[in-house]
Amino acid sequence: MTTINEIFRAFAPEYIERYPNMPGHHRKVIAAIINCRSGKYGTTVYRCLKCGQKHFISRSCGNRHCPMCQYHKTQAWLEKQLNKQVGGQHFMITFTLPEEIRPIARQNQKLVYQALFKASSQALKKLAQDKRFIGTSLPGFTGVLQTWGRQLQYHPHIHYIVVSGGLSENRDAWIPSRKDFFVHEKPLSIIFRAIFMKEMKKAGLSGQIPSSVWKKDWVVDSEAMESADNSIRYLAPYVFRVAISNSRIVKVEDRFVYFKYRKHSSKQMKTMRLEVMEFIRRFLQHVLPSGFMKVRHFGFMNPNCCTPHETIVKLIEDHTGETLKKVEPSEPPKQYCSDCGGELVYLWSIIPMFHQRE
Repeated sequence: MTTINEIFRAFAPEYIERYPNMPGHHRKVIAAIINCRSGKYGTTVYRCLKCGQKHFISRSCGNRHCPMCQYHKTQAWLEKQLNKQVGGQHFMITFTLPEEIRPIARQNQKLVYQALFKASSQALKKLAQDKRFIGTSLPGFTGVLQTWGRQLQYHPHIHYIVVSGGLSENRDAWIPSRKDFFVHEKPLSIIFRAIFMKEMKKAGLSGQIPSSVWKKDWVVDSEAMESADNSIRYLAPYVFRVAISNSRIVKVEDRFVYFKYRKHSSKQMKTMRLEVMEFIRRFLQHVLPSGFMKVRHFGFMNPNCCTPHETIVKLIEDHTGETLKKVEPSEPPKQYCSDCGGELVYLWSIIPMFHQRE
């Protein structure tokens, strides 16, 4: 099976030569993907408990954009979030940037992504405070930025998992939202648009955006989720998923990459073909600015919230009459001997002092 790492090893040097002025963080990602599990980041040594054979395994790059390094991170994050969950119904609310703004976002990623988080989170808080909806000054939600569509096109949007309610002003009671929606989508999109426009003016980017954008309806989608577990398990892959996984790559042939994608609102799989330089370009446009946090927690889901997690869980349980199920910690993943199938135990790691992970 062809992997993204193999594609980068074969064609990224040509891409770098063709586009020498690419951003520095793109170069770092290219280097990390090329060198992942190549031995450049060192070696981990294991011993088989059954046959005693030693196994030398090349270390991974650990880069958040490398498709080979995300599975265990996803599982660890999922378990941590399941242990932080609260009861009650949840909603998935998605905020999407209009197509006309995407070229500006692509050239000013850090500024626009910050504005996207600020406008969407403040819009949610503002409407949650309105007594016509909930009347809470402290809702709780978690957002994850995603920048790609099914065909690797540039499509910035944020998925929020929102708990269906919030705390009262004195933090001693739970105020639930309606079961069918958290807040109305229409006023939410209007407030989202207004705050984003203000942020673009502040950043000096509003002059590059067509005036018609501020008159059209912006897309905000809200969907009720069955449970907290389902919401978090749905969101977890987005936290560490890169623009495309290795499992979607079909083949590379005659300088074209063939990959699978699912049509919107359909279970039918299609195959798309991209010239390899265009494939790498589309992949790299989803590389986040260095240090940018794509996952953010708000309200009582923020780790700095002064109301203890246990108190919030108890208030929701008292209101709903349902007891939150505890999540049992999972065992660390095991590795097995390729010769006899015995379990491998860690011995030591050899890490080059002159070379660190990107």
